[in-house]
Amino acid sequence: MDPNRPGKGGITLLMLAAIQGHERVVKLLLGQENVDPNHRENNILWLLGWAAAQEREGVIKLLLGLKNVNPNRPDKNDLTPLGHAAAEGHGGVVKLLLEQENSDPNRPDKNDLALLESAVAEGA
Repeated sequence: MDPNRPGKGGITLLMLAAIQGHERVVKLLLGQENVDPNHRENNILWLLGWAAAQEREGVIKLLLGLKNVNPNRPDKNDLTPLGHAAAEGHGGVVKLLLEQENSDPNRPDKNDLALLESAVAEGA
C-alpha cells in the first residue's frame, strides 16, 4: 500500500491523520521512509497549511521538526501556513510558526501584500 496515494478527495493517510489531529498516527507515518509530508491535496493545500488552518499545534510541531518542511511554502492561492493560521485567528499557531528561524511574515501574497498588510486589508 502506498501511503502517498490519495484516496477520495485527493487526501492521503498522513493528511487525514493530521487534519483529525491524530498526532501518534502522524508521528508513526512520518517515520516511514516513503511518506511525503510535502504532498498537496489536489495540488491546492499542503499538509502544514492544513494543520495550520485546523489549529493542529502538535502536528505542526512534528512537521516543523522535519528538515524538508518549509513553513513559507505557499498553497495554490499563494497563502502560507502562517497566512492560514492568521486568517483563522489561531494565535497559538501564528506564534509557533513565527518562532521558526526561517518563517517570513513579510512574504507577499498573490495581491503583493505582506501578512500584516493583508490582515489590515481584511479587517482582522
